[in-house]
Amino acid sequence: MTNPTRCAWVSSDPLYITYHDSEWGVPLHDDQKLFELLILEGFQSGLSWITILRKREDFREAFDHFNFHQIAQWTDEKLQECLENPKIIRNRLKIQAVKMNAQAFIKIQEKFGSFDRYIWEFVSFTPIQNHFFSHQELPSSTELSLAMSKSLKKHGFKFVGPTICYSFMQAAGLVNDHITECFCYPKK
Repeated sequence: MTNPTRCAWVSSDPLYITYHDSEWGVPLHDDQKLFELLILEGFQSGLSWITILRKREDFREAFDHFNFHQIAQWTDEKLQECLENPKIIRNRLKIQAVKMNAQAFIKIQEKFGSFDRYIWEFVSFTPIQNHFFSHQELPSSTELSLAMSKSLKKHGFKFVGPTICYSFMQAAGLVNDHITECFCYPKK
């Protein structure tokens, strides 16, 4: 039996393969998981995604399993504890942004009923199916990710630039960017 064709960015690391095959590009509608993904995408900025995947469990532990209600109430002591945690990426601005983003996340839920409803409205509640033949064709941002970035920033989010937003859109399945030869690409 031959190995299935996957997107070129996937290495032979089993963690990466599992992520690609079962998570990346799969439509996500759970607010808790959307919050986690948005935070992790912000931490990924400037790093490889495999670095984040390898630390994901440590992030979950440090960040109260991404319970945004708890994070919104973090004390200065809790922020300092995260800054001193060698198991996660200790970027002061990104760690401070986690609390601000949790507070902004809750406000969006209150305004729109759920973060899911707010974020999926950007794609009219239907994933965008792209048709790229190679990894090199994938954009780093789009007009839509720019609009999402502006809206998130307007609502008080940090570390949500257009490139981070596009990566988030890909990971959360708002856009399906599996290359056409990838076995995860939907066949008609």
